[in-house]
Amino acid sequence: MGEHTVSSFDEELEHIDRLIRDMGDLSGAMTRASTNALLESDNALAQRVISDDAIMDAKQRELDERAITLIAKRQPMAQDLRSVVGAIRMASDLERIGDLAKNIAKRVGAVGQQGATPRSLAHSIDAMAGLVLHQVNAVVEQYVQRNADALIRLRDDDEKVDIQYTSVFRELLTYMMEDPRNITSCTHLLFCAKNLERIGDHVTNIAENAYYVMTGSQLPVQRPKLDETQMTVDAES
Repeated sequence: MGEHTVSSFDEELEHIDRLIRDMGDLSGAMTRASTNALLESDNALAQRVISDDAIMDAKQRELDERAITLIAKRQPMAQDLRSVVGAIRMASDLERIGDLAKNIAKRVGAVGQQGATPRSLAHSIDAMAGLVLHQVNAVVEQYVQRNADALIRLRDDDEKVDIQYTSVFRELLTYMMEDPRNITSCTHLLFCAKNLERIGDHVTNIAENAYYVMTGSQLPVQRPKLDETQMTVDAES
C-alpha cells in the first residue's frame, strides 16, 4: 500500500491493521488456552479464556468505530477502501473465533466432572487443535506479510481440519456406543471438536477477505468441503 499525501491517513490505516494483528494474536492465544484447559481439566485457565473474550469484543468495537470514522472522513477509494472494509470483515471472523474458544472453555468443568478423557481421544483432539491453531496464527501472519499465494494454500488446507474432525467424531461415536456412561462427556467433547472445526471455517473466511484486500479479486466461492460426519451417522444407523 502506497503512502498518502496526508500522513494521518496512513497512521489511521496502520492503526486498523495493528488492531487486526492484535485480534489475531488474541484469537490464537484463546484457541490454544481453551484446548489446553479442556485436555488438562484446568478450570482457572478456562476462566481466563472466558474473561479474554471481553477484550476481544472491545478490540472489535474499536476497529469498527475507527473504520467507519475513516470511511466518513477520508472517503477512501480502490485498495484503501478494500483494506478498510476487509478489516471490518476479518475482525468479525476473529471475534467469532474468540467466541468459539470461549465456548470450549465453558465446557471444561462439565467434561472434568466426568473423569479423565481417554488418552487416544485426548491425542486426537489435541492433534486437531494443533492444526486449527496453526491456521489461526498463519492467516494473520500471511495477511501482515501480504502473501496472497500463501493465503490460497491456507484456505485449501482447511480440508485437513475437516478430515481430523471426522476422525474425532467417529472416535466419540464409538466411545458412546461402547458404554452409555460415556455419552455425557463425549457429547461435550463433540461440541468442543465442532467449535474447533468452525474456527477453521472462520480462518477460511479471513483468508478469502485478505486475498481480496491484496488483489482485488475474489477466490472461487465454492471450496470443496469434506465433512463425512453425516455419512458416518448414516453408516452406523
